[in-house]
Amino acid sequence: MNDIFIEQIVKRKRTMRDRAVFIITIILVILIPATIMILALNDMIMHYFAVLALFIFLMGIWFIWFTRSHQNVEFEYQMVQDILVVSKIIAKRKRKELLKLDTHNIEQLAKGDEPDNKKVKFVRVIDAAADSSDEENTWCAVYTQAGGGRRALFFNPNERVLNAMKPYLKKEIVLKIFYNR
Repeated sequence: MNDIFIEQIVKRKRTMRDRAVFIITIILVILIPATIMILALNDMIMHYFAVLALFIFLMGIWFIWFTRSHQNVEFEYQMVQDILVVSKIIAKRKRKELLKLDTHNIEQLAKGDEPDNKKVKFVRVIDAAADSSDEENTWCAVYTQAGGGRRALFFNPNERVLNAMKPYLKKEIVLKIFYNR
């Protein structure tokens, strides 16, 4: 039997928002216990405030680790026969299936910088790309889900995933992508 199973893992790049959240978290972890310690110097029950500041500081260190580890996001693309499964893996511990798409339903597959993708309004856009601003390597798959309207998937498939999709795509898409017609 000719079963197809291809998988690819793409690590999402950290954005400026991720960096800003991390920096703000570090600043808060330093400022809140320091403020409590300064207040403790003015009070008679300094010992209790010092213990509270130490506890908040230790919890803050844990929160920094938690925040940073949950910013490690990977996307997994699996081609199983004619089904494309896109999953989101958070901190290598938690997996969430974003999409299970029958490749026969793909109406359009093009590079992310193609002008047609920017003009159309979609009901739902799934961004499973490593870096959405990297339009050279990002592909957009437009499909219609039953009762759900037109949707778009932005992802970064490699050649193996594209070749696994090839037999199940519409003829016009295959001619345009693989044969430049």
